[in-house]
Amino acid sequence: MKIVLQRVLSASVEVENKIIGEIGQGYLILLGVGQEDTETDCDRLAEKIVKLRIFSDENDKTNLSINDVKGEILVISQFTLYADCKKNRPSFSNAGKPDMAEKLYNYFIDKLREKGQHVEAGSFGASMKVELTNNGPFTIILE
Repeated sequence: MKIVLQRVLSASVEVENKIIGEIGQGYLILLGVGQEDTETDCDRLAEKIVKLRIFSDENDKTNLSINDVKGEILVISQFTLYADCKKNRPSFSNAGKPDMAEKLYNYFIDKLREKGQHVEAGSFGASMKVELTNNGPFTIILE
C-alpha cells in the first residue's frame, strides 16, 4: 500500500458536481493499493495513522495526534500512486486489480472508523475532484 497523507485545514471530494465527502481539520489520505497488499497492511497503516503526531501543540512542536486535535479523515482511492513512469506513458500494472483494491480500500476505511475516527471517503473508481487546504504544507508518504 502507498499512502500520501496531507495535514489539512479542510478537504472535500466531488463526484458529478456533488460533494460526497467533506472534512475540517485532519488528514487527506490518498490511498493506493498494490497487487500484493493485504488486510494486515491496512491494519498496520491504520494504526500508524491514528498514532502519528504531526499536529502542533501549544509550543508549536509537532507533538499531537489526530485524536488530540479531534481531527477528521478524508480517504480517496488513488491507483495512480502505483504508476511506473520508466516510459513516457505510465504503466499501472503494479496497482491492485479493481475488485481486490476496492475491498482493501473499504477495509482500510472501516479500520480507521473502528479506531474511533470520523472518516469521509471518495467513490472508488469514480472521476473525482478533490479540494484541500494543506496545513503547513505538511505531506508524508507511508508504505
